[in-house]
Amino acid sequence: MSDQFERIDRKLVHHGHIIDFYEDTIKVPNGNVVKWDFIKHKGAAAVVPVLEDGRILMVKQYRNALDRDTLEIPAGGLNGAEEPFIECSHRELEEETGYKCELSDMDFLISIRSTVAFCDERIDVYVARNLVKSSQNLDEDEFINVYPCTTEELSELIYAGKIQDSKTIAAIMAYIHKYEK
Repeated sequence: MSDQFERIDRKLVHHGHIIDFYEDTIKVPNGNVVKWDFIKHKGAAAVVPVLEDGRILMVKQYRNALDRDTLEIPAGGLNGAEEPFIECSHRELEEETGYKCELSDMDFLISIRSTVAFCDERIDVYVARNLVKSSQNLDEDEFINVYPCTTEELSELIYAGKIQDSKTIAAIMAYIHKYEK
């Protein structure tokens, strides 16, 4: 059915730091021409950092869009289209948690598209093991606290609606399904 949709035009409305906002003109199957919003995202990677005792390192940080702190898995944007997702994930692990591991200790878990109705953001998620304490290297606008949590605690927070971040929910549930069955 998608071949019955035709993009007639795409206009850049705003160029931002991490996203570009476009207005698309689309011809739909019944012949009508409609305007749809589209957000172009540079891509991101995330990591489920697993301590030796099985707890997962979570980061708590302020999120402007929600005007509150959130508990999430560590994640960040690609430094460019050419940066491999695993390298971004590896970098964000140390920057945000103060732990590091070898690239060979990282396994691909899932790839998600966070909001397919209007955004092309792709987030590849990896699992990191054999973590070694290092130090955080936060960006100047990042203020992050790190909390180790059990998967049981995280499941409870998800089902209680206290964790609502889609990448975190998808990653934690995929991790539990894959590694704790």
